[in-house]
Amino acid sequence: SLTGSPVTLKILQNWVPRVSHYFDKEHYTYVGHQIVIQESIEHFGAVVWPGALALSQYLESNQEQFNLKDKKVLEIGAGTGLLSIVACILGAHVTATDLPEVLENLSYNISRNTQNLNMHKPEVRKLVWGEGLNEDFPVSTYHYDFILATDVVYHHGALDPLLATMVHFCKPGTVLLWANKFRFSTDYEFLEKVCNIFNTTILAEFPESNVKLLKATVRKN
Repeated sequence: SLTGSPVTLKILQNWVPRVSHYFDKEHYTYVGHQIVIQESIEHFGAVVWPGALALSQYLESNQEQFNLKDKKVLEIGAGTGLLSIVACILGAHVTATDLPEVLENLSYNISRNTQNLNMHKPEVRKLVWGEGLNEDFPVSTYHYDFILATDVVYHHGALDPLLATMVHFCKPGTVLLWANKFRFSTDYEFLEKVCNIFNTTILAEFPESNVKLLKATVRKN
């Protein structure tokens, strides 16, 4: 069951379109920093999706409610790395994860946009949802204050491993922030599963983009 009444927001056009024959670089501005993102048309994870824009904008606007400074933050399905870069600018210890084939572009974007910042240097790691979680991220060693996930739910067959990954990382005290464009019935079915496992609140809705932003925490027994 969902709690709370979400605010209705609009994704602001705070990126600067550049005239170019190659739509390979997008310029964004968050938290007073210009962020340049190289996209790749070869992989789903290599394009900036609306959920990343929505959550980046929300974190920038709600720093008192969600203070990331010196917090341990894990992004699953980090894609181009935009959200991880924003979290780094906000002062977090960031670990950005994705599939092996996405990591080169992800690492490039993150290092390029954070190398001159006096912030915690983000870490980039491979994470295949549902695979090797206990070996690669043992609970005894890895505890995160925030798990970030954007547009991780779409037409794909990895929804059960994705849910298992969320459950693995979401421990007492962890806040999962998930922004997603809702377009298919499978999206809503996944939302229902999340609501059955976690305490879930809709923080914001972006109706023009069909994006919902949710906060989930572990239920106390």
